[in-house]
Amino acid sequence: MTANLRPTAVLCAALSLCAVLAVPGALPSLGGDARLTLAVFALATCAWIATPVDDTYIALGAGLALTVTGVISSDTLFGALGEPTVWLLICAFVLAAAVTRTGLAGRAAVFLVGGARSVRQLAHLVTAALVVTAFAVPATSGRAALALPVFLALAHALADRERLVVMLALLFPTVILLSAVATLIGAGAHLITVSVLWEATGDRIGFTEWLLPGLPLAVVSSHLAAEAVLLTSTRRADRKGPVRVTPKEIQRHADSPVTGPWTQGEKRCALLLATVVALWCGEPLHGVPPAVVALIGAVVAASPALGTVRLKDALRTVPWSLLLFMAATMAMGVALADSGAAAWLVSGLPPDLGPAVFLTVVVVVSTAAHLVLQSRSARSSVLVPLVIAAATGAGVNPVAAALASTAAAGFCHTLPASAKPVTLFAEVPGVPTYAPRDLLRLSAVLAPLTAALVLFFAAAVWPLLGVPLTR
Repeated sequence: MTANLRPTAVLCAALSLCAVLAVPGALPSLGGDARLTLAVFALATCAWIATPVDDTYIALGAGLALTVTGVISSDTLFGALGEPTVWLLICAFVLAAAVTRTGLAGRAAVFLVGGARSVRQLAHLVTAALVVTAFAVPATSGRAALALPVFLALAHALADRERLVVMLALLFPTVILLSAVATLIGAGAHLITVSVLWEATGDRIGFTEWLLPGLPLAVVSSHLAAEAVLLTSTRRADRKGPVRVTPKEIQRHADSPVTGPWTQGEKRCALLLATVVALWCGEPLHGVPPAVVALIGAVVAASPALGTVRLKDALRTVPWSLLLFMAATMAMGVALADSGAAAWLVSGLPPDLGPAVFLTVVVVVSTAAHLVLQSRSARSSVLVPLVIAAATGAGVNPVAAALASTAAAGFCHTLPASAKPVTLFAEVPGVPTYAPRDLLRLSAVLAPLTAALVLFFAAAVWPLLGVPLTR
């Protein structure tokens, strides 16, 4: 009964808001475009929360409604697909397909995990390896798919120690989600944040500008999360005894050799990937945009002479639905900012709200938002425009506020359906994995830890890296 009441209650709330917005005399400070934008946004958000309709379909419908009513132009809606960040993500998926085809992931697993001698060492080596994958594979779902064979190899190697298998099942999605903040291509939500920031404030964040504040937070939060997973899912007796994972056990779940001499394709792909990442990080020196670097890398990765994957095969791995969703929500963010709807929504905040209190509210709301909006990109499309609009009035740097909101929204571990990586590792046939109570136990520790860490970095670390808290 409760499950049936929730969609009805959410829909009633949305329709009530739309009815108020339709009354000409109500809310006199709100313009016509702002009223339409708020109505469309409310209906879209409620549909994301309470209906089984595909998120992309809802976003496209909302973008179309804003275009037809004249709130935004058709150029704004369709031009979002031509954004450099969208091209960056497309090319990054082509590069990831080339890496996957060569089998470099299996060799990396042997190199890192094969050196583990204790349970804690294994957990932190796995964590370090997963953080590195944020530079090679875009989006958390892609990294989860790449990491699944490695998890299966470890699970079969530790089949006689079930609690350790459950621990690893929790560790993989936890680190994948928290380490995504390391890079601009780590999640589609990052690209939405960058686009909204550019449209609203004129501040452009490139690969390097995201890397400097994001990577330290990703490393620290991931390794602290590894300790939280160990603490909540294993006992001291489980952590005793040596751990030994051999290359032979990893090879059973790999399609290509994980030991022995490297093939020419593997050498070329490793060199290409290293070059692309180096050029991304060196953008301030050479001035070539990250999207152009990614496009060059994708062309080389799919070339007949030097590549390791055919272009048409690589393009099949691109999540086109995600790209359409991003484009539509970017257009929705533009509508919120340009129509004045975002400014009106935050105008009721207390004028004396200090930076510390404002940032705390932003981080807490962003951390808890996954309980309402399961899509990470949808959370950013809803929260970031409001956070940016409110930041100036609170005396907070909009860039710092947007980054903090997006980083905090990376926590989505409470329920199996909260994120795709969590769902994937909760249902692995033939392998013991975690139950909902295991996630709740971990979330009770990890949620406040993640929120506190984001607040600490935003207030004390990011200003040293060129992202001040206030302006």
